[in-house]
Amino acid sequence: MQLFYNSEISTNNQIVTFNKEESRHIVKVLRMKEGDIFKITNGKGSFFTAEIVEALPKGCTVKIISEEKVKPLPYQLHLAVAPTKLNDRYEWFLEKATEIGISQITPIICDHSERKVIKPERYQKIIHSAVKQSLKAYVPTLNEAVSFKEFINATNKSSALKCIAHCEEDNKKSLKTVLQPKKEILILIGPEGDFSSEEIMYAKQAGFIPVALGESRLRTETAAVVACHSVAFINE
Repeated sequence: MQLFYNSEISTNNQIVTFNKEESRHIVKVLRMKEGDIFKITNGKGSFFTAEIVEALPKGCTVKIISEEKVKPLPYQLHLAVAPTKLNDRYEWFLEKATEIGISQITPIICDHSERKVIKPERYQKIIHSAVKQSLKAYVPTLNEAVSFKEFINATNKSSALKCIAHCEEDNKKSLKTVLQPKKEILILIGPEGDFSSEEIMYAKQAGFIPVALGESRLRTETAAVVACHSVAFINE
């Protein structure tokens, strides 16, 4: 199935025109023409079957034939992950987490963060591409980057199961023993230099459970993907 993304589609739409970039991909790259049929998601839980009525590279227009509602994930996973020094590593995490299944992503700026500026537009493109590739009906929410303490303070009233994965010697529990299916889960993943001792203490005081992701010392992006997969696995 060829899947495209258009956030503007709703149940009331009958005719939809894609932007120039997506239209060029449909018409010039994939060489689709009038009468061809494909699927579109609005990223909000629907797949639309559409037929091309005007195959123009600057504005491909389609007619909506039908709509299929898709159930959301049986869990809510929010990963707060520090941006990596090399941007492509964070983009790899965004892609894989979207493919596996995630609800929200928040870049957090920590004491040991080497990268403190992100490119949200680029990150959104990575996420949208992964949604299309993995045939998802829901686009995960990419939140604005915030400081570690700002993020912790904002979660004070959250009812989610809150965990912080770090590398310091601590009375940590294995993530797999903490997780429960069909729950709202929030997991913190630190930068290459790990969370500072002060950050770990601050999170613990706010109700975060220290967890381990295994015996190996993992890179930031690997740890985030392992955490994402662990939550998806326990919900299968």
